[in-house]
Order: sequence, then C-alpha cells, then structure tokens
Amino acid sequence: MHDVEINLANWKTALMASIPLGGLFSRNATAYKWKAPFRCWMLHESALWRLHDLLTQSVALHQQGHGLGARILLRSGFETLATLIYLNQLMGQVLDGNLGFHKFSDKTLRLTVGSKNKSTKAESINIITILSKCEKRYPGIEKMYARLSESAHPSYEGLCVGYSKIDHDLYDTNFSNRWMELYGDNHLGMVELCMESFEEEYNNVWGKLMSKLEDWIEANDDELEATKPSNSEAET
Repeated sequence: MHDVEINLANWKTALMASIPLGGLFSRNATAYKWKAPFRCWMLHESALWRLHDLLTQSVALHQQGHGLGARILLRSGFETLATLIYLNQLMGQVLDGNLGFHKFSDKTLRLTVGSKNKSTKAESINIITILSKCEKRYPGIEKMYARLSESAHPSYEGLCVGYSKIDHDLYDTNFSNRWMELYGDNHLGMVELCMESFEEEYNNVWGKLMSKLEDWIEANDDELEATKPSNSEAET
C-alpha cells in the first residue's frame, strides 16, 4: 500500500461526524454568539471531508489507469486546500488588525454559502482570487493548478496532447489515450504534496489561529457590538 493510501485511511478515522453547538459555547460563549467562528469550524471540517473524498477517488482512478479523471479530481483537491489556506490567512489578518471583523464575517459567509448559480443570496469568492492569495504562502501553487487546469479544459493539452501524437518522420498523427503516459509517474507525488500542505494548515495553522481568534473576539466584544451592521451577525 502506498503512503498516500495509508494517510487517506488515517484521515477517514479523523472525519468529524458533527459540530456540537453546546461544546462550542462551553469552549467560549462570547466568541460563539457570533457566526463567523462557527463558519470557521464548518469550513475546517467540510474541507477535510471534501479533500478526503476527492483524493480517495483520484487515487482510485489513477490505480485503474484513468489518468485524466485522476488529474481533474486532484485539481479540485488543490482548490479545497486553497480555500482552507485562504481562511487561515483571513483569520490572521483579523488578529493583525488588517481586516475588520465584520468584513471577515462577510467573507466567511461567502466561503460557506456562496454560490455562482444564484442558489444562495451570497456570491462565492472566485477560486482564482483565492489561489492568488495562497501563492504568497505556497509559491508555485498557482502554476501547479494551472497545469492541472490545462488537462481539465478542452484546450491544446486537453485535446491534442492528451489524445494524439505526431510522427514527424511519417507525417502521421496517431490517436490514443496518453494521460497515464504523460502524468502517471508523478500523480501520487502531487497528491502527497496536496495532503502534506493540507495537514499543516488543518492541524497546526488553523488550531493556533482559532484559539487566538476566540480570545480576540472575547476581548473586543463590546466594540464589535457597537460597530456591528444592521443585519446583526450576533446571535440574540
């Protein structure tokens, strides 16, 4: 069994079945009268569920020789990783005084219930925008995502490179499914990189920031109450 498969099996045992609201209020009643920190928990746990699902399927397709599908799912995996990185960056900005809490709350709303098809009132944040922010912490993530996107789209690589090869000596074009030939050898390495980055953000970065954010909200609660918008984010 490859290390990636072992790690995915370990992830499965760590998937949270629920977020007990009573437990959050016991943790910090003042912080969790505001919706933003609860959304942070939602994003934290939903991201693990989604990435585990995506990468499990990506590895399975790779093992079956379905290289294109494996890459498309991995592309979605990097989008999920980027969303958690971006959330952590936003939390850090609040703590550093570079982002107002109420604006932060609006961004967490867009990250959790935002949509592009108008199925919700909030508009989702463009994933390219999110990836550009992540590039500062993980240089190269944009290029990696762009390479995966070229495979996902019916452009030059997605059509011609993936399914044809020119024999320049015979002036012939031969068709075949070339995805495993092109990318099969490095696929599991990319999955592993995605998982390692996610584990750092999920286990280490998020936990420290969440504790600090809870304390920060409690310390600044009076000011937050005085400056909250008319569509109050506070529970009543």
